[in-house]
Amino acid sequence: MMGIKTTSLVMAYSEDEWLSLRPQEPLPSQCCGSGCKPCVFDIYEWELNEWKQAKAKGDQSFLSQSSEPTQNDLQIIGPEKWSAFQIESVEQLTANTYLYRFQLPSGCCLGLTVGQHIVARGIVNDIEIQRAYTPVNPLDAKGYFEVLIKIYEDGLMSQYVKTWKEWDSVCWRGPFGGLPYKPNQYEQLLLFASGTGIAPMIPLIQYIVANEEDETFVTLVGCFRTFQDIYMKSQIQELAAYWNVKTLFVLSQECDLETLPWSYQEKSYRGRINEDMVKDFVNSCRQKPFVVVCGSITFNKDILNYLNRMGIMEDLQFIF
Repeated sequence: MMGIKTTSLVMAYSEDEWLSLRPQEPLPSQCCGSGCKPCVFDIYEWELNEWKQAKAKGDQSFLSQSSEPTQNDLQIIGPEKWSAFQIESVEQLTANTYLYRFQLPSGCCLGLTVGQHIVARGIVNDIEIQRAYTPVNPLDAKGYFEVLIKIYEDGLMSQYVKTWKEWDSVCWRGPFGGLPYKPNQYEQLLLFASGTGIAPMIPLIQYIVANEEDETFVTLVGCFRTFQDIYMKSQIQELAAYWNVKTLFVLSQECDLETLPWSYQEKSYRGRINEDMVKDFVNSCRQKPFVVVCGSITFNKDILNYLNRMGIMEDLQFIF
């Protein structure tokens, strides 16, 4: 019986064609700065090594497939590729803060764990930029996810976000990070959030109250400029109705607490958060708390300094 010999045909590429296939090194603006693993620079190094191997073998098939989003990709989102999702709705919460709801395939959820964030990609003035956002929806939400975004007048990403409207598509990748939380791991959680730092706290509390066997006590301290600047009031109020959840607010620029709705008056404080306030919040906890902090760099640093002086060390701290 005569055997059949097969030959693999490899297309020859010129030097210019190989150079056109070489991956481009990311610009600093393309890194969101949130410590993502893999970072865009990690992905670049992997793709560059693949390109070198493919070029050495003269075979383009060794190159990775395009990282651009495709309709046929079965994975909803991944850390090494971009996936496009359409904006289902835009809700303005304050003068400069919006809640964006993105559509997922019917019956599908994003698949994040507690505290994980995802990264959005945008183009402004021909510069690619990336920023990290933590979805604020329940972790098991199906068919959608939501992100809370504050628009900054001089922010590069804000220039891109300001153009978003219903049914626009936005590219995302992730998830990254996360809080290694287990039900009943701690008797008491004390959460300090400033501004949009409230974002990872809401899904965390939702995760706790959704589990009837999780008896963790939670105190949320939300720091905002005024009562009007408190984001997602209805969601926070719903969570505060649970037996193991307590919500407090520190309003740095509120003139008169007596003008607030009565349900907020007794749990709100005027002025900037300080060491005495933090000490009172810690002492009001049922047990020595595990503390979670999310806010600006300055806010996080101040809270950590207060905690350290109170003897609450790193093993009882987590910073988003």
